[in-house]
Amino acid sequence: MDAPPAQHVFIQGVTRSGRIFRPSDWAERLAGVLSPFHPQAASGPDTHLRYSPWVQPTVVAGIKCVVVDRALRDFDERAWDFVMGFARDNDLVITEACPVPEPPNAG
Repeated sequence: MDAPPAQHVFIQGVTRSGRIFRPSDWAERLAGVLSPFHPQAASGPDTHLRYSPWVQPTVVAGIKCVVVDRALRDFDERAWDFVMGFARDNDLVITEACPVPEPPNAG
């Protein structure tokens, strides 16, 4: 039985040749550009200060990454193409995976 495709794509801040991608805030910038893409029309004074739930910057094993939810493609294919094109154009490592939640604090 085949496993279903992963719901998330991780764009890592390292090129396929192993170089760290610069500038150091690339993940926040990319997520910021895609911040208007939300499952519901967001409104209010702080809307511009939130990342899209489908495009989140994070750090995994010390490497800056952007986690992209495949739901973005269903919502707006052009936004999906933009973010994936960014990764391809900059030769960044792309990995399909699912995020693992943080373990609950013991104690």
